[in-house]
Amino acid sequence: MTSMTCEPALLQKAQYLLSAHHPRDWVEDTGAEVAFAGRSNVGKSSAINAITNRKALARTSKTPGRTQQIIFFELNADFRLVDLPGYGFAKVPVPLQQHWEKTIQRYLQERESLKALILPIDSRRAPTPLDLQMLAWCAAAALPVHVLLTKCDKLGRQKQLQSMHGAQRALADMPLVTVQLFSATQPTGISEARQRIVDLLSQPSTRLDP
Repeated sequence: MTSMTCEPALLQKAQYLLSAHHPRDWVEDTGAEVAFAGRSNVGKSSAINAITNRKALARTSKTPGRTQQIIFFELNADFRLVDLPGYGFAKVPVPLQQHWEKTIQRYLQERESLKALILPIDSRRAPTPLDLQMLAWCAAAALPVHVLLTKCDKLGRQKQLQSMHGAQRALADMPLVTVQLFSATQPTGISEARQRIVDLLSQPSTRLDP
């Protein structure tokens, strides 16, 4: 476990490290990392790019499901960000969907350096069954989750507050889950998200042994 403290400025030094299709190809399980997961086309890649202030660090596409590997980004020798494959898209073959479901579950439950999950959810939509499944996996592993209510720029202020309060109520029974409004384009909530991520990277692990 790293004893170093991560700072927000470090997020802007993110560099592509590697992409892994199988667990054997993952980065060595040392230091600390925070992973991004979310329903396809919810704005996950845009959130990563906005938070790191890098326009093309994570590839964005109008075609859902483009991220089909676990992608590791290095901040320095101690800290990493991780981009998990999007889920909930229909055009990916069932065997690949099943492979990624097993791989992501294994990653969330067994990865010792994983400190938290960042979960973008469209602020205009309720959490999907797959979002709730992801939250359940994290709860089982005592893994903190920070929810980004994305695309909030498409809502008026009153609707934004309704979305925020609705999400807080829906997730109230999950003590390790925090929520914020977020827009990669307006921008809204980027500094708040950066601070939350570095706090999660710097904190002692809350993980349960698998």
